[in-house]
Amino acid sequence: MTDEAATAAVTATAIATVTVTHTATALSLPLSLSSALALSRHGHQHCRCHGHGTGTRTVTATGTVAVTVTATATATGTGTVTATALPPPLSRHARHGGHQTVLPVSLLPPPALPPLLSLSPMLALLWMTVVVTVAARGGPEGVVQFLAVGDWGGVPDPPFATPREVATAAAMGRAATNLGADFVLALGDNFYYEGVRDEWDPRFQETFERVFTGPGLRELPWFVLAGNHDHAGNVTAQLAYSHHSPRWHFPHYYYSLRLSLPGTNTSARLLVLDTVLLCGGGDDFGAESAPRGPRDAGAAAAQLAWLRGRLAAARHDRYVLVAGHYPVWSVAEHGPTACLVQLLRPLLRQHRVTAYLCGHDHNLQFLEEGGVGYVVSGAGNFVEGSQHHRGAVPPGSLRFFFGAPASPGGFAHVRLDAHAATITFLEATGRVLYRVALPPRDL
Repeated sequence: MTDEAATAAVTATAIATVTVTHTATALSLPLSLSSALALSRHGHQHCRCHGHGTGTRTVTATGTVAVTVTATATATGTGTVTATALPPPLSRHARHGGHQTVLPVSLLPPPALPPLLSLSPMLALLWMTVVVTVAARGGPEGVVQFLAVGDWGGVPDPPFATPREVATAAAMGRAATNLGADFVLALGDNFYYEGVRDEWDPRFQETFERVFTGPGLRELPWFVLAGNHDHAGNVTAQLAYSHHSPRWHFPHYYYSLRLSLPGTNTSARLLVLDTVLLCGGGDDFGAESAPRGPRDAGAAAAQLAWLRGRLAAARHDRYVLVAGHYPVWSVAEHGPTACLVQLLRPLLRQHRVTAYLCGHDHNLQFLEEGGVGYVVSGAGNFVEGSQHHRGAVPPGSLRFFFGAPASPGGFAHVRLDAHAATITFLEATGRVLYRVALPPRDL
C-alpha cells in the first residue's frame, strides 16, 4: 500500500506493507449504526440545502496474531510524519483463520492492555506506527498546514456532487495554492446518505476523485475519518479504498499522525477518532437525533483506552489536535454530543489539547472552553443556520458562527508553527470569515 504524508510545505510518498494474519476466532464488525430507512425518509430535507531506510522484522503477538512487517521508504529533506494505526477489524464475512489485511506500518512495542481488554479477541489489539521522512516542497520552514472539511459527501443521485461541494472543492484548491497546505483532513460524512457499498463503488470517483481536482489539491494526501452517514454503509470499504487511490488514506477507524515542523525540533500530533463507534449512531434528522450509545461497548472502551495512551505519549508535542465527526460543543442543530462531553472533554482538558476538530453540524463554528479550541467545519456540502442549541454550550464559549443558507460552503485552514496554531475559516468564495491563533501547549 502506498502512504503519503507531509509536514509543513512538504510532500512525500512512502511504501510500507504489513501482512496481518488473524488466527483467533472470527471477529465481529459493528454493523451499520444508522437507519438506512430513516436516512432515505429524511434525505429530501438536505437536498433542499444543496447549493513511505529499509527493514524487515517479524513480531508475534502470542497466541492471537502473527505479524510480518516490511517497510521501505524513500524521501529527502527534513521533517517527519508518524501515522499510528490499529489493525483493521476483519470483515463481517471473516471466518476462523486465513483472513489477511494489509496496512502501512512499522513497529512500536505493543502497550500493556488493561484487564478488561484481555477478555475479548476483538480487544487484543496491536499498536503499530509508520514513520515517513518527507521532502520539503518549498514552503515556509517550520510550518505544517492543512485543510479541514467535513460533511462534504455529495448526494447519491446524479451528478453525485452538489454545487456547494464543487464550489468548496475549488476554493480549497485555491487556498492550498495561496495559503499552503500539506494534506487534507476529511471530517466524515464522506458519502451521503448511506456511505458506499464496496471499495469499487463509483461514488469514490463521482463524489471524490472527479470533484477535488484543483491544481492545489491534486497531489495532496487526504486523511479520512468516518461519520454517521458513512457508517450507514460500508466503512471497511472506505478503509480498503486506501489501496486504490494514492491520495486517500484511511488506515483504521482511529489512528494517529505525528507531524514534525521541518527545520525545527517542534512536533505536533493529530489523533483521529471514530466518534460513531465511540458514541453510537442515531437518526440524523429526527427528534431522537442524538447518538444512542455504542453498538459494541468493548470496542468503544478499547478506542478510549487507545486515546488515553496516545494523549499521554504526546506530552512533549507542542500542539495536540484531536479530530472526530461528532462535535463536543456546538450551538447548531445537533448541538453538544453528551457522550463526548462526558468521555472526551475531560481528556482534552487534562492533556491540554490545543483543539478538537469536527463536522456533523452543517456550518462553521469556533468555541473555546477550558483552554481547548473547538472547531466545527461541516459546511462542505450543506449550510444550515440553526443555532437551536446556543443555550446548551458553556456561557461565553461561542466566538464565531457562520451558517448563511445562501452561502456556497466553507472549510477551515490550520497552520502550525513555533508560535501559534492559527485557524482560519474560509467561505467558498475565498472570503476570510474568522481567524484565531491558539498558543502552544505549556510544556
